[in-house]
This record gives sequence, structure tokens and C-alpha cells, in this order.
Amino acid sequence: MSLRSGVVTETTRSAAATTGRTMLSKVPEITVWFWVIKILCTTVGESFADWIDMTLGVGLNTTALIFTVILGAVLGWQLRLDRYVPIAYWLTVVVLSVTGTLYTDILTDALGVPLAVSTSIFAGALAVVFGVWYARERTLSIHSIVTIGRELFYWLAVLVTFALGTAAGDWTLELTGWGPGVSVLLPAGLIVLIVFGWRLGANAVLSFWLAYILTRPLGANLGDWLASPSAEHGLGWGTALTSVVFLVAILATVGYLTLTRSDVIEEHERTHTPTVTTTAARERIMLGYYAAVAVTTGAVLIWAAGQPHATVASEEDESGTPPVTATLDPGQATAHFPPAQVAKFRTIAQDTLTKVQAGQQADAKARIKDLETAWDDDEATLRPADQTAWSVLDGRIDAVLQSVRASRPDPATETQRLTALLTALE
Repeated sequence: MSLRSGVVTETTRSAAATTGRTMLSKVPEITVWFWVIKILCTTVGESFADWIDMTLGVGLNTTALIFTVILGAVLGWQLRLDRYVPIAYWLTVVVLSVTGTLYTDILTDALGVPLAVSTSIFAGALAVVFGVWYARERTLSIHSIVTIGRELFYWLAVLVTFALGTAAGDWTLELTGWGPGVSVLLPAGLIVLIVFGWRLGANAVLSFWLAYILTRPLGANLGDWLASPSAEHGLGWGTALTSVVFLVAILATVGYLTLTRSDVIEEHERTHTPTVTTTAARERIMLGYYAAVAVTTGAVLIWAAGQPHATVASEEDESGTPPVTATLDPGQATAHFPPAQVAKFRTIAQDTLTKVQAGQQADAKARIKDLETAWDDDEATLRPADQTAWSVLDGRIDAVLQSVRASRPDPATETQRLTALLTALE
């Protein structure tokens, strides 16, 4: 086993890989460029999925179906190649990132599976994939992807890591209540600790896959931070701009790698010499180090979960907007706002409530986007007409949006907030 020039990588190959190679390696060398593009891909996966699902209003299930079909086509192209081709490989990673995110969202948003359960499910699934892969091939090394069978195991593992990273990342946010910016620090810090452990002699294959899993919540949280409005402690880029910026960055990096071939394993092995070695004894010691990191991380999460979290009402108080518990006089909304606009808001809210009560969470999530868009579009005319009424309704709509889009939607809370909004619109 060897480790190369300051970047997490490994070169363990089984005898089958060295004596029965049927094609050149189908994956890139693990250089710094690998991790840069991987994080870019995970950020795109988060922001692009949200843009199609929420901004375009396509709906979660339809979006997942579309990307499942796209994944089949892209993966088919990748599997037909006999060597690593940057554009095909990284396009597959991007589509897998989006698809894995959507599958997790279906479990949590549409089916109501708690994030703790979905995280456990995907962790178990990944353990099964790795177990079967190792039992069949006797290696989990990324440098051994030289047969179709191993490549299929590899892509299945990648898909599950995206789903696991999404679930674990969302679960962490749910436990801690951290905002988009702060939430970037935990996966980033853990990746730094993994690199440190690898440099001290931790098993390279284990280090690689741990870092690979953590890039998913890192990229997703980074995407949320960039796309979220400033009122939610984000940078306000929006999902569309975030997706475009990162897609351009991916294309530029892939173009560079295509021209230079600096991440082609066969080329890299001819021009680089392993600089770090390890031993079985050192790997066992560093396994204890990783266990200590895991225990410490768990303790931090437990501590953070016990801290008071900001609520919708408190956030609105800080921003100067009345809390959602404020009420309007009967008929105040219709008295000062155009009846046609009020009727439009009521229709959307009622449709959303009907879908929530029918258990159609994905459809409710898509429909509530219409309310958000209509309300924002009409702000310029409604707010001057009655500042108080507008502020109260804005708070109630924000509360509805939060409950419908929650990572673990609670139908009772959704119903209560939608009913309160409908009452305010009478």
C-alpha cells in the first residue's frame, strides 16, 4: 500500500486486478483535482435538484423519475467505455449526486421516514455493498476498477454514499439547528482530521471512503449556504445561479484534466513515486484514532442538539416581522387587498392543505411553491396597501413554507399552520 504526494489515495491491487485486467482503469487518480470536482459535483447535486423540484415546480417524484432515466443513459455510456474519460466519468458523478439526493428526499419528504431511520438504512446498505464487493473481489481499492463487475460495485457504492451523505447531513442539521454557513464546518473539519489520520498511516482505502462520504454533506451545505437568502444566513445566490457557477467550474476543471491527462492513473503512476508508506500495526493504531474522532463527533452533536434552537417566530422577531401568533381583524386582508389576489392565495393554500391531508407530501411541497411565488410577485402592491396585514400574512406564509418543506414534515403542524393562514385570509 502506498500514499501519494499529500493527497488521500491508495494503490492496493488484488492479484486478479494485476493479472486479469480486461481494460484500463475506469476511474481517475485521486489527486487534489479529484476532491475539488467531487465537492463541486455534490454542491450541484443539492442546488440543481432543489431548483428543478422547487423553483420549476416539477415535483419531487417526477424529478426523481427524470433523473433515474438520465442516470441509466449516462451510466450506460460510462460502462461502454474501456478506459477513464473525464467528461463521461464526472457527468456520471453529477447525475448520481442529483439522483441520490432525490432518493433521500423521497424517503424523508414524501414517505415521512425519519432522517435517523433513513441514515441507518443507507449506512446498512453501504455496508452490504462493501461486504459483497469485498467478498467477491477481495478489494475495495479504487485503483482496481478494471472490470465491469468492479465498476458496477463502485457506482452502486457511489450512489449509496450520496444518499447516505444527504441523509446524515440533513439529520445533523435537524439535530443541531445550525445554519447553512456553520453547517459547512463539521464535514470540513472531519475531512481535515481524516487527511491527518491518513498522513499518520491510517488505512488508505478506509480513509478514501470516509472522506468520500463526507464530501456529500460538505458540498450540500456549501450549496445551501450559497443559495439561501440572506434572511436565512446565506449568501443569496439562489439555486439557479449556484448551479450554473458550479457547473461552469466543473466543466473548466474537466476540460483541464482532459487536456493534461494528469489524473489518468496509468500516466500518474509513470510520473509519480509513492512518498508515504504504512504498516499493519500503524493502521490498527489509526483505526483507534478514527474511533476517537467518531465518538467526539457524536458528543458534539449530542451537545448541539441540547442547545436551544431558533424558531420561526424568534427569527421573525429579530428581523422586525411580527410573530406568526399575531392575528388580523376579521376581513382585514380582503378589506385592504384586492379580492382576486386574496382568493388566489386561499386557493393555493387550500390545495396544499388538501394534499397534506391526503398524504401527498411531494405534491404539497410543489404546490406551496406557487404560493411563495405569487406572494413575492404581489408584494409591491400589497405591502403599501396595509403594512400590518402584509407583515402578519408574510409571517404565516413563512411558517407554512417551513413546515411543508421540513426535512421531516409533521402533518399536524402543516395542517395547523395552513388552517391559520386560511383563517387570516378570510
